[in-house]
Amino acid sequence: MGTEARQLQGEVSRLQQELQTLKAQYHSEDEELITISDYILKRLEQLNVTSIFGVPGDFNMPFLDFIEDHPTIQWIGNCNELNAAYAADGYSRVKEHSIGVVVTTFGVGELSATNAIAGAFSEMVPVLHIVGVPSTTQLKNKPMLHHTLGDGRFNVYTKVAEQITAAQAIIMNKAHAAAEIDRILVEAIIQARPVYLTLPMDLTTEKISAKRLKVELPRTPPPNNPDVESFVIDEIMKLVEDAKRDVVILVDACAVRHDLREEVNDLLVKTQFPVYATPMGKTSVSEEYERYGGIYIGSITHPSIKERVENANLILSIGALKSDFNTGMFTYHIPARHTIELHSDHTLVHHAKFPDIGMKWLLPKLTERLSKFQEGASRIPVPHYKLDVPKESDDKISHAYFWPRVGKFFRKQDVIVAETGTSNFGVLDVPMPDQCIFVSQILYGSIGWATGKHFKVSLLNLHLTETTVASTLGAAIAARDRHLGRTILFTGDGSMQLTVQEISTMTHNKLTPIIFVLNNKGYNIERHLHGLDRKYNDIADWKWASLLTTLGDIEGKLTRSYTVRSKSELDKLLDDEEFASARKIQLVEVIMDKYDTPRALRASAALTAQAAAGQL
Repeated sequence: MGTEARQLQGEVSRLQQELQTLKAQYHSEDEELITISDYILKRLEQLNVTSIFGVPGDFNMPFLDFIEDHPTIQWIGNCNELNAAYAADGYSRVKEHSIGVVVTTFGVGELSATNAIAGAFSEMVPVLHIVGVPSTTQLKNKPMLHHTLGDGRFNVYTKVAEQITAAQAIIMNKAHAAAEIDRILVEAIIQARPVYLTLPMDLTTEKISAKRLKVELPRTPPPNNPDVESFVIDEIMKLVEDAKRDVVILVDACAVRHDLREEVNDLLVKTQFPVYATPMGKTSVSEEYERYGGIYIGSITHPSIKERVENANLILSIGALKSDFNTGMFTYHIPARHTIELHSDHTLVHHAKFPDIGMKWLLPKLTERLSKFQEGASRIPVPHYKLDVPKESDDKISHAYFWPRVGKFFRKQDVIVAETGTSNFGVLDVPMPDQCIFVSQILYGSIGWATGKHFKVSLLNLHLTETTVASTLGAAIAARDRHLGRTILFTGDGSMQLTVQEISTMTHNKLTPIIFVLNNKGYNIERHLHGLDRKYNDIADWKWASLLTTLGDIEGKLTRSYTVRSKSELDKLLDDEEFASARKIQLVEVIMDKYDTPRALRASAALTAQAAAGQL
């Protein structure tokens, strides 16, 4: 019933949008015509898209001409389609209130991008995947074209897309092109998921009416049922009263994915309830906010944080994504009777579920009601979590030293990208300055997403792997668009090898990220999950300090590389103002012990082993 009601509500919203469009068309005197290609780009311009990623192919090049000639949207050519889609994902995460866009060619190109699009679906990242396809005549007659399977099944790639995108638009004529384009863009925005659009070669220059462009696309979900919403808020208020104001707010990834950052901050200021975040929700709340207590990740949590969260009388969870690595391998010790969960399309109050009561509309009203508890809640102490740099007897760079030390290097508005494996676990405990943006692919965890998230959990049939350079490319472009600070990537040597070629794209586009490569001679996270001394966790070593001049900086003027082998060398580099200014691409090879690993990763690996043995 919930799904049916949601679909009906979505259809009502679509019809309302169509009604507004028809009114605009009726009252418009001029009959301005625009090509389908320009219509797409105009809609993307309205959504504040300034860069489109992809790889040229014979079926998409007619559309690429329009992109290249566009005055405000830049074409970013990538080394392959998988990296292009990763970059669109990273762009979308950092360019809030917008979407990522990737353009591929029919068949071979779109299949190459499929893994990245699946990751965007998994992690709720809005990405538009535009596929240049053969002409409408060829699609109907099905000749044995290149890039096909040779058996006449031209729709097989679309069937793949149906599994990993929220909506698909297969344009076969100009009559419905504009409405279909608008439909899937709205779905991408509202659902925070990728969508799929095919553009036949012969339709790129076909002209359609531009009148629909006068009506902006809706960016918010349909309103909640007012009676049910009012009842839910009343129930929540009773539970807060019963909890004697001992309420903790736990913020997760979907608070950002569904554009609730402002609403959440308003809630925190007006209620003064203590707030914590999950790994996927890191930096959704300022980590310098005086009521922020740190990261909660089940049994892996720092003991003082764990005790405070799990002993609260009531948890108000906002935008939860309860995946294995986001919950400390499902070790949350918070009973449902102490929990209220706000989601994009439903609300949970203890054991009761209220479908179609979404947090976008509910939270502002709930905040106003909860504001009366501010005075009492503000008296509840919230110890501010900090991570001191330890004093160790030797000069080797350990994980225990490295992560607190680089934490001192971070600045306000930095964009910090971490691979899903070792780096992600290392940086979780590090407090970040105000307005920093933390980017990581914790749920899907695909190799190459950010150039170094190598995390294959074979014991649990998971394939959480490292990907960071490609996503960092998109994140850095979005950061530049938003006038944010530096883009800093932490990746492993194993995962870096997967998508390293996108460094050339960064150089070509004059981006200046700082890249820390943790050289521990292989797949560190896998070693601690299974096969500590197995050869399959070893990799071939690279001459990392020579990489940047090979990948685009032919004259050696646009980049700088370093290798640090000791704490003293690391400290000297991090204290260097020229290095910290990030005026050029910089790569830092950090030599670490083969078997050393962050505290949180060690604990997670132990839990993984217990789960595999059926002990959890």
